[in-house]
Amino acid sequence: MAIKKTPLALLLALTFPALSQAQIADAADSVMQTVTVVGSADAEGYNPAKSSSATKTDAPLRDIPQTVNVIPQALLRDQGVRSINDALKAVPGVGMSHGDGQRDQVTIRGFSAIADQFIDGMRDDALYFRDLSNIEQLEVVKGPAAVLYGRGSSGGLINRVTKKPGVDISEVSLQVGSWAQKRGEFDLGRKLPDTGNGTEVSFRVTGAVEDADSYRDQQFLERQALAPSVLFKLGAATTLLLQAEYLHDKRVTDFGIPSYQGRVVDVAPGTYYGAANAKDNDFSEARVKAAGFVLEHAFSGTLKLRNAFRYYDYTLDRNNTLVGSVNEAAKTASLTRGNVYRAEDGYFNQTELVQKAELAGMQHQILYGVEFGRQDKEVLNRSQTNVATVSLFNPVSPAVPFTAGGAPTANNLSRFDVSSGYVQDQVTLAANWKALAGVRYDRFEQKTTERRVNQPNLARTDSTWSPRAGLVYQPDALQSYYASFSKSYQPSGETFALAANNAEMAPEQTVNKELGAKFDLLGGRASLTAAVFRLQRDHIKATDPGTNKIIPMGTQRTDGLELTFAGDLGQGWQAWSGYSWLDATMIASIAKDDGQFVQGKRATLTPRHSVNVWLSKAFNSTWGAGAGLNYVGERFANPGNTVSLAGYTTVDAMAYYRAKAVEVQLNVMNLLDRGYIAAGHGSSKFLSLPGAPRSAQLTVRYRF
Repeated sequence: MAIKKTPLALLLALTFPALSQAQIADAADSVMQTVTVVGSADAEGYNPAKSSSATKTDAPLRDIPQTVNVIPQALLRDQGVRSINDALKAVPGVGMSHGDGQRDQVTIRGFSAIADQFIDGMRDDALYFRDLSNIEQLEVVKGPAAVLYGRGSSGGLINRVTKKPGVDISEVSLQVGSWAQKRGEFDLGRKLPDTGNGTEVSFRVTGAVEDADSYRDQQFLERQALAPSVLFKLGAATTLLLQAEYLHDKRVTDFGIPSYQGRVVDVAPGTYYGAANAKDNDFSEARVKAAGFVLEHAFSGTLKLRNAFRYYDYTLDRNNTLVGSVNEAAKTASLTRGNVYRAEDGYFNQTELVQKAELAGMQHQILYGVEFGRQDKEVLNRSQTNVATVSLFNPVSPAVPFTAGGAPTANNLSRFDVSSGYVQDQVTLAANWKALAGVRYDRFEQKTTERRVNQPNLARTDSTWSPRAGLVYQPDALQSYYASFSKSYQPSGETFALAANNAEMAPEQTVNKELGAKFDLLGGRASLTAAVFRLQRDHIKATDPGTNKIIPMGTQRTDGLELTFAGDLGQGWQAWSGYSWLDATMIASIAKDDGQFVQGKRATLTPRHSVNVWLSKAFNSTWGAGAGLNYVGERFANPGNTVSLAGYTTVDAMAYYRAKAVEVQLNVMNLLDRGYIAAGHGSSKFLSLPGAPRSAQLTVRYRF
């Protein structure tokens, strides 16, 4: 069934504050420095010094009273990363979800980050697998970040920083790997000759094409990505960046394998519990198109305006067969059939003014911002249980109806409107003391229009304040100690349709309290960070077993410790490592799952201990190698904690040859060929995804 799309009608509807000719002339005499990407992040190795995600300004990490993990381009390339989840394995405190086989999804510090995806600081919460061909680095901001980003972000958020024009680059690569994996990428950028009228133009185009099979039976991947961008330098004070992107991704919707007597079923990692001919019956196909701009103008050396706009259009055609229940006595699994169609479009506009000033003898960098956005999200769901029964230990994929029977379980249009204002001050209090404080006001309107008979239309509006405050003590240029407090909110719909049982519920609230330390080591070539925190989310909605009504009666708390060490060790050695200890527990709840009360149980997909270590060595200017391990402790598959996912350790290795024009790199993943469960669903004990056996990929990169 086709769903009517909302047309693009607002791309040019937003205007910028009017500027006088005198202001423009003054700006040419006294210009605030504009931060522009002019090269690859490889130059910083594994130890980036700055991040823009936590403060919306280009701030040194040591000045930010919050944990921020920056995954640089050098590490992404050395580890041969091809997906968001693969990249985030290197970040302590992150747990893996398979995202229903159709989207990027992780937990951060014990809380789901299903909608906490951003690109260059703009919300990107559509449910799809992202490509990394246009990404310079990933930045993970830990803890609530609503002060700058609005709703969501209990445990943290993921911001993708894109590759920008301003560098001359010509690069193509070809990658081949296990299970017929083939991928081609290109990255082409140029600074064009000066036109002589004061305008400088540069462009950059990236793209990728990928085709692969999989260790999972019937799985396949077809993907194409394209991202052009153009940067105009309109005189000394003004820049305009135009960006666009396109992504098509098609694969089998893989929900993994079920459990038996408290453990995931012990079958070969490729075993598939789905439909016969899954390529035609169990596929997810997503298309994403987006376009936007960033206009920056410096009025003076102390005052700069930035306006950013992004419009996106997303569709998903998802069809799946999954295990709905297990008969342990008969050792059989009952399959459920589903069809999901999503169609979304929306826009966000941010206008921000950064002011540098001296007030009361203290240096301030003040950020004033407003954000407006609208998203229209249409969904049509069908689901049918018991479409087939298969053997639990030796399933044979059955023929199932393509369209699930019965009436749609969802058929609606939801509109989300956000209007926000925020202010943030980064202030130098004294020679050794700095502070960061901010607050945001959000008005978030949700409206769900039902298309099913006898279903009510629903709406609610929430107005919420989100504060943040942090204090930093720096006794010298190498040490930084901080304390911080932050708060965020999670409205009833957030990114999905309102329902009759949650439309009257006030937003859930999350509070983070954190103490940390950051050290520059080895002459600034390496860094060590440590953080202890308490993260608590209150008023979590749950179904009352006695009345079957949803009520805001739940609290989840994570007490944790995170450590990281990264940088240049000298003599060609580079290191990246992290450790996390997370005590993530549902401390108050009346909910039950699989016959167990959820209260007192551990958060799903969240290991108590996790460790990652990666070391690389450049033997000379052309040859090098690297290796690392990733340890993930025991996790629980479902809220009732009746099914556990065993802890595991995997080892990866890499070797390369790099000359001026040609680079050849071999990556071997899961070198010891360990069997393990890589990810789960988070709310079901029947949907856990086995990890890949030993595999290899060879990448050849040519620069011209």
